[in-house]
Amino acid sequence: MFRLHTIKLTQQRVFQASRRNVSTLPRGLDAILEKKPDDVVITFAKRTAMGRAKKGQLKDIPVDELMHALFNATLQHTKLDPSKIDDICVGTCHPPSPLYASRAAALAAGIPASVPISTTNRLCSSGLQAIRNIAHSIEAGECSLGLAVGVESMSMNPRPTPEVVEAVSRNSQAHDCTQPMGWTSEMVAQHYAVSREKQDEYALISHTRAEKASKSGIFSEEIIPITLRNGTQTIHVDDTIRPGVTPESLSKLKPVFPEWGVSSTTAGNASGVGDGAAVCILTTREKAEREGWDIIGKFVASTFVGVEPRYMGIAPVAAIPRILDLVGLKKEDIDIYEINEAFASQFAYCVEQLQIPMEKINPNGGAIALTHPLGMTGTRQVVTGLAELRRRDAKLLCTSMCIGSGMGGAGIFVNEAKA
Repeated sequence: MFRLHTIKLTQQRVFQASRRNVSTLPRGLDAILEKKPDDVVITFAKRTAMGRAKKGQLKDIPVDELMHALFNATLQHTKLDPSKIDDICVGTCHPPSPLYASRAAALAAGIPASVPISTTNRLCSSGLQAIRNIAHSIEAGECSLGLAVGVESMSMNPRPTPEVVEAVSRNSQAHDCTQPMGWTSEMVAQHYAVSREKQDEYALISHTRAEKASKSGIFSEEIIPITLRNGTQTIHVDDTIRPGVTPESLSKLKPVFPEWGVSSTTAGNASGVGDGAAVCILTTREKAEREGWDIIGKFVASTFVGVEPRYMGIAPVAAIPRILDLVGLKKEDIDIYEINEAFASQFAYCVEQLQIPMEKINPNGGAIALTHPLGMTGTRQVVTGLAELRRRDAKLLCTSMCIGSGMGGAGIFVNEAKA
């Protein structure tokens, strides 16, 4: 009873906040699907293949080389005149001097010095934040064409240990928000009674779906091949998916965090640590039509919420209802949900609290199977979701994720690509 009461209070607070400053947002399905000249649309959405951190195909590739390759491939594929780009925003978490590396990568790819760039860090939602930043700039009339990038090399730049002074850490919430993410997984599992068996069941769904999608070539539709190491290496297939995962193989894995009480998080039911990058090109509908660019999607709205840091993973339970309320949709209106699988403990709890059919969630697997390069994920989920909508000739994507330190994000996108 306490758990449900806490969630309801959180939802009430975010609903109250969501009703402020929403006059410009479309509300209701018909309004969202309506096409207007000033809509923020997506003309290109692709990702690199991903690699296992420390072991995979990108383990020696720093973020500047990864972005340089992605910029090169994007410009070559789209034939976009880089001088027409008004702004670039890169979502990333842990590389040192990320703005310098991003700016250098863009310049080396032939993007003119007149094109500015920024970086943003909202941890696991950094890629979605980059999309939001460019979309809001276009909506405000401050630019008309921008690139939103999500990138992370967890091989080269693993998560640093956050450090705060004693006066700050004495606050229990402040203390909790700097703890390892594995600890928050165990706290969710213990507080919300998510069993090891249930975590493994949801993990198996992710592994099975991702293996099937990979074997059928589905991911090739969203991956753009990139060339690295001065042209000596080309990658175009994820090396993160583990084939042949079974209930038995999952059940045999030992918990990785035995120091935190009754431990149930394993290498098989938690998101992988990985490397990769993704990009979306955004502009106005009017400009896209004038330039003859294909329109594959539309940005509708995004939102971010806060939750108790100790139970960081439950944030989609607050973020998804809030974004739906913002734009006047019901959860049944959404065709595909891409919800980040940071850990099976939090993912299982969110799915069951939200009461969304699993058929609609991560139909080609999620981060447990695919990996979770922190800054990339928020952009990658949009790339993946739009590609799946196109295959199904369906309309609406809701993407969401929990965020380290106790936050959550969500966004709504419309498919406009032809099947």
